Amino acid sequence: MKWLAAASLLVAMPAMAEPKQVTPLDQGWQVRLDPADPAVKDHPREAEWFAATVPGSVQQDLIAAGRVPDPYIGRNEAAIQWVGLAGWQWRRTIDVTPAMLARRHIELVFDGLDTFATVSVNGQQLLVAANAHRRWRIDAKAALHAGRNTITIAIASPIKRLQPMVLAIAHPLPGEYDSAFGDEPKGRQTSPYIRKPKYQYGWDWGPRIVSIGPWRPIRIEAWDDARLDTLRVEQEALNDTEARVIARLDVVADAAVRRRVRAVVTTPDGRTVAVERDVALAPGANHVAVPLTIARPQRWWPAGAGAQPLYKVTATIGDDDRAERRIGLHTVELDRVSGALTLRINGRPIFAKGANLIPFDEFPARVTPARMRSLLADARTANMNMLRVWGGGYYLDDAFYDAADAMGLMVWQDFMFGGAVTPPDADFRASVVAEADEQVARLQAHPSIVLWSGGNEILAGWENWSDRKAFKRAVGADEQERIGTGMAVLFDRVLRDAVVRNAPGTPYWNNSPSSDYEGPIDTDANGDRHFWDVWSGSKPVERYLDGCPRFMSEYGFQAMPVMVTIRAFAGDGPLTPDSAVMKTHQKFLDGEGNARLQFYLDQRLRPARDFADFVYLTQVDQAQAIAMAALHHRACRPVTMGSLYWQLNDVWPGTSWSSIDYYGRWKLLHYAARRFYALQAIVAEHVGGATRIALVSDAAAPTPAMWRVRAMAMDGRLLKQSSATVVLAPDTAMEAARLDDAGLFGDAPVPSSYAVAELLVGGKVVSRTIVERAVPRDMAYPDPGLTVRWQGNRVTVTAARLARAVMLDFGAVAAQPSDNGFDLLPGESVTVTVTADATPAILAGALTLRSLAR
Repeated sequence: MKWLAAASLLVAMPAMAEPKQVTPLDQGWQVRLDPADPAVKDHPREAEWFAATVPGSVQQDLIAAGRVPDPYIGRNEAAIQWVGLAGWQWRRTIDVTPAMLARRHIELVFDGLDTFATVSVNGQQLLVAANAHRRWRIDAKAALHAGRNTITIAIASPIKRLQPMVLAIAHPLPGEYDSAFGDEPKGRQTSPYIRKPKYQYGWDWGPRIVSIGPWRPIRIEAWDDARLDTLRVEQEALNDTEARVIARLDVVADAAVRRRVRAVVTTPDGRTVAVERDVALAPGANHVAVPLTIARPQRWWPAGAGAQPLYKVTATIGDDDRAERRIGLHTVELDRVSGALTLRINGRPIFAKGANLIPFDEFPARVTPARMRSLLADARTANMNMLRVWGGGYYLDDAFYDAADAMGLMVWQDFMFGGAVTPPDADFRASVVAEADEQVARLQAHPSIVLWSGGNEILAGWENWSDRKAFKRAVGADEQERIGTGMAVLFDRVLRDAVVRNAPGTPYWNNSPSSDYEGPIDTDANGDRHFWDVWSGSKPVERYLDGCPRFMSEYGFQAMPVMVTIRAFAGDGPLTPDSAVMKTHQKFLDGEGNARLQFYLDQRLRPARDFADFVYLTQVDQAQAIAMAALHHRACRPVTMGSLYWQLNDVWPGTSWSSIDYYGRWKLLHYAARRFYALQAIVAEHVGGATRIALVSDAAAPTPAMWRVRAMAMDGRLLKQSSATVVLAPDTAMEAARLDDAGLFGDAPVPSSYAVAELLVGGKVVSRTIVERAVPRDMAYPDPGLTVRWQGNRVTVTAARLARAVMLDFGAVAAQPSDNGFDLLPGESVTVTVTADATPAILAGALTLRSLAR
C-alpha cells in the first residue's frame, strides 16, 4: 500500500472518469437442493429450482414456499434440521451491456456468504469463501460477456463439510451446545472450526437452525480509475476550542492517476468545513489522509449524561467514488486502576446501566432497521445507557449503530466468538485477521462503540470450566500449550491490533469475563464478571448481595413471556409448564428449565392458581431478582461501575432470560428496569434484621433530595417514619442509614409489616422500594381490593390495601400498558395508557388484574 499525505500538487488534473456504478443483485434468484446431495432421495422436489430471497437463507425460502413448517411454531424445530445438513445452489442471470463491459473493472461484491460458498460466473469458478463474517469481492469482468450471464453460488452444509475431520480427531476442541437432534455426536461439535454465527447451532435460549445462504446483499460495482474501499474518521484531538479529525481513505487505483480528494464535515447545526487536496495515486492500494479542524466542537455523551450531537463526514475521490460517515466527538478511556473496569467518557466516569443483546432473529436477513430502532428505543426508555453486543451472533448492520449513536446508547462490542475453544492453526487466524480488520474499519466511526472485546467466555472457560480442564488433561501438556498459545495470540495480539490499527482511541478488552491478563478471571476483584450462581447454580437470589464486582457484565433470571406470545407458538389448547410445546420452547437444561422456574417460585412466591398465573409469577420473580442485583450494583459505586443483565431480547418466542420477548412485548422486568435504572434511586436491602438505605445519583450536578422510610402494618397503619434531607453528590452512591428492625417495626409481626423506602426530588417521589421482612411467599398480603376505571385507552387502577407487583394482564389480546408490575399503597391509584389494536371494550373485557396476594 502506498501512503499519501494529502498535500497539494501543482499539476493539471486530467478529466475525471465515470463514477462508480453500483447495481444491486437482490432480485431474481432461485435456489435448489444440490442434485448430487444424498438428501435428494427424501426431498426430490427441492432439487428443482424455486424462488429465493436474497439476502436470506434457504430455510427462509422453504418456509415461504410452504415446504417446511415454521420452526418458531409448535414443535416444528425438528422438521427443519435436514436443511442445514444438505448442500444448496443459487442462480440468477444478469444482462451485461457493452457499456458496462467497457468499464475497466466489473466486480461482484458479496456482503455475506454463509459459509462454505463457491461462486461461478458462466461456469467459471471465481471465488471460494469460508467466513460468514466477511465481505467478499471478485473481479468478474473476464468471465462476463455481452448479453445474458449466469451467476451460481454453491454452499455446502457446514456440518457435513467439517464432520469427517472432527470425527477423526481423538479430542475435538470443546464447543458450546451439543445438538439435540443427533446430527453431531455429543462432545464432537463442528462449530469451533468455522467462522459462522454460533448461536445458529443452538443455545440455551434459542433453537438450532444451521442456516445456509447469501445472507447479506449482493451487488455489481463497475469502475474505471479508482474506487474508495474504506473511509475511516479518526479523532486526533478534542478540547473546548477545536476538534482535529483525520479522514483516512483507502483507495484502490487501476493505474497511476491523479485525483482531487475532498473531505467535508457538516456540523449538527448545518455548517460545513471542507478540505480539498490533489493526490497522485499509484496502481493498487493507496492510503490518503485528509486532516480537518472543527471549531467549537459539541461533545457526544451517553444517554442521561448529555446530548448526542452528530457530525457528517463525506469524502470523494474526483467523480469516481464517494463515502459518508456519521461521527460523534468524544474521548473514551478505560480506567483499570486497582482492578477497576470504569469507562470515562469525556473524562467523566460513567456507570454502565443496561443489558446484553443477543441476535434479533435466527434469520438475520429479516431484521429491519425499524425493528432494531424499536428495540433500542425500548432500552433507552428503560433508562439504559449501554448494551453489550454478545459474541455468539454476528456483526450487526450499520443501522443498529446509527440508532445507538442517535440515542446515546453505548455499545460494548464483542468480536464474534461465542465460547468455543478456538483452533490454533494459521489459516484460521488469517481468516480472523481479515474479518477483524474489515469489521472494525466498517464500524469505527460510530461514537456509540466505546469498547471492543475479544469475545464471550472463551478464556474464562479455558481457565475455569470442568470440561475444558478435562480436555487439557486428555490432550497433554504440549497440545494444551499449543492451543492456549494460539488463543493468547488471537485475543491479545490479533484482535487487539485490529482495534489499535483501525479504531485508535477505542479501548480493547480481551474477553468477557476477563482481567485482561492481569490476574484470575471472573472474580469480584478484577475486571468484569459473569455471575450465574443465581439461576444456573440454583443459589438464592439474595446471593446477589454478597459482593461488589468491579463490573457485572452478565447475570440473569428467566421468565415466561406474556400469554399472547405463548399462544402464538403454543396454540389455544390447555397448557402447563410441562406441556411438550412449552418444553420445546425452553432451551435451558435441554427443555427441563421450567423446573428451575418452579424451584425459585417455591422458594420465594405463592403457589400459582393456573397456568396464566404461573406465567405472571415467573415474571414477578424475574423482575424482583434482577432489580435486587442491579440496585445493589449501583449502591456499590464506585467499586462497581457497570451492571448489564442477561438479556434484553429474544431470538425466537419462548421462555428465556429476556426482558423483551421476540415480538417486542415487555415482560415485567423491563418495566422494573425503567425504575431501577432511573437517574436517581433509593436502594433498600433488608439483611440480618436491619435495612440498609443507600442513595444513588447519576446526575452531573448536586441534587437536593429527601429520603424517607415508613414502616407500615398490612392494615394501613403507620408504625414509624424515618427521614432526612440530603444533597446527592454527582455520580455517586452514598449510604444514608441503617435501620434495625426493632427500632423500625417495634413488635409488629414479621409477616404483617413492611416498609416503604422513597427518594424525593423537588417534593416528588422519583424512586420507591418496598422492604419485606421475609420472602414474599411468607408475607401476609391482604386482598388489595383493586378496582379499575376506563377512559378510552386509559385505565386507572386503585388499591384499597397494599397491592404488590400489580400486573395488567390482557391474556390472548395483544396490548402494552405504559406501566406494569407496580406496587400500590393503600388508597393509591395509577393511570396507565394501553397501546393496542383492540378497542377499549375488548381490552376491558380481556383485563385480569394480578397481584401477589394469595
